[in-house]
Amino acid sequence: MLWGCSAKQNQELTAAQEQAVAERIAPAGHVVKAGQVVAAVAVSAGGSARAGDAIYNRNCMACHNSGVAGAPMFGDAGAWTARLEKGIETVYTNAINGINGMPARGTCMDCSDEEVIAAIDYLLDNSK
Repeated sequence: MLWGCSAKQNQELTAAQEQAVAERIAPAGHVVKAGQVVAAVAVSAGGSARAGDAIYNRNCMACHNSGVAGAPMFGDAGAWTARLEKGIETVYTNAINGINGMPARGTCMDCSDEEVIAAIDYLLDNSK
């Protein structure tokens, strides 16, 4: 029988390695029932907001560079005209909460509202 692929078996982890493992396998969230009161939780993962272009490139470009599910495309001013007629605040709200085929926060669940707005501003600044 083959018991392992390494000569090092039962290797002890350092405290830093154990902490890294614990962070990787920690639950991503928890279930909240309707009507249950919960404390507010900060959404941003870092101490300072990430730049709009970084958020866009990591979370938004897959759909907005190709037009997946009707997503208005990066650089296409015409695609944004009707959306912007409803007001920029509506565009921000729709990006944060999701609309039609777009998931809330464009799948960036660790983005703060400010970071989502920065990504929208980056997208719109490059779609004029």
